[in-house]
Amino acid sequence: MTSFLTPWRSAAAAFALNGMLIGSWAARVPAVMQTHELSNGRFGLYLLVMGIGALLSFPLAGRLSDRLGAARVTSWCALAYLATLVLIGLAPGPWGLAVILALFGASHGSMDVTMNAWATEVEKQMGRSVLSSIHAMWSFGAGAGAALGFGATALGLSVAAHFALVSALALASLWPMMRGAVGVRRTPAPETGPRRRPPVFAVPRGALVPVGIFALAAGLGEGAMADWSAVFLHEVTGMAEAPAALGYALFALAMVAMRLVVDRLITRAGPVIVARASALTAALGLALAVGVATGPAALLGFVLTGLGYAALIPLAFSRAAADPEVPTGQAIAGVSTLGYGAMLLGPTLIGQISEWASLRLAFGLLGGVALCVAAMAPILSRKP
Repeated sequence: MTSFLTPWRSAAAAFALNGMLIGSWAARVPAVMQTHELSNGRFGLYLLVMGIGALLSFPLAGRLSDRLGAARVTSWCALAYLATLVLIGLAPGPWGLAVILALFGASHGSMDVTMNAWATEVEKQMGRSVLSSIHAMWSFGAGAGAALGFGATALGLSVAAHFALVSALALASLWPMMRGAVGVRRTPAPETGPRRRPPVFAVPRGALVPVGIFALAAGLGEGAMADWSAVFLHEVTGMAEAPAALGYALFALAMVAMRLVVDRLITRAGPVIVARASALTAALGLALAVGVATGPAALLGFVLTGLGYAALIPLAFSRAAADPEVPTGQAIAGVSTLGYGAMLLGPTLIGQISEWASLRLAFGLLGGVALCVAAMAPILSRKP
């Protein structure tokens, strides 16, 4: 195993595991809502609880990553993430589900911070842009998780049985690859100042503020696709629950395809051009899904949306990691508060908008946000 592992493969395994679990969750959202008899608006509040759990985990995860090593802390977070996914299927009732989703959000959010810090270390070690290709493994895992969710739904498996099987599979196949890198991680830099308690929320500062806002705007759409794509296809286009789970799978696989090639595009064209073209593609995909609102059109729109969102978050993290003023873990934690905070809290807004108006309108507004991302692309050209 050790000879097979490279820094890229070990970090990629962490991203694949993280993606597999969130893809599995995304595919079974309609089933969870039905089990607990949740309306769109009420489910949005549960997503808010999940998002708050993630936001509270960011600063501590960033500090631990800088102090103990990103690879090691990522492996710990992964175990918590696996356990909380299983617990979602066993939630005894509404209050139990709320507590478990808060823990699920915290483990997911902390792992997001630490594995991105790890990936930026790998990128620096390799001396070239590889962050998007590592993120491709997250999308691959998310697509695989959503596809497994489709199969589990078609076979009539309960959410509890499905999540237990997925967690066991991820633990057996991907976690050992992550652990293989722990012994060869870089030595964390010693802290030069007095040790201070981490803030309640990590926030970007200085030149990272606009980068965080860019990540926030990009994260809104990506998070909405994870939590609402299956519901959109089911409610707006009339698809049955099982094929509706394929919407997120197609979105995630489109992200895989783009992330495997976009590093070369960034090297040749630069981050600004790639970010602008990506955001416009995402806006086009959302416009197609909302404007036509049929099953085939929405699926094609979700593919375009996946192609568009593929590079945006990796570009924000790459820019954050290059900042000379803030340690990598804390810089990524700050940007994550806005970027992944939007991915986790944004779906709550989608739920409320769909309750007040319609889910179709909510997705249309996401297209407008994607246009704002295109306008913000020049902030990526700022040199630290």
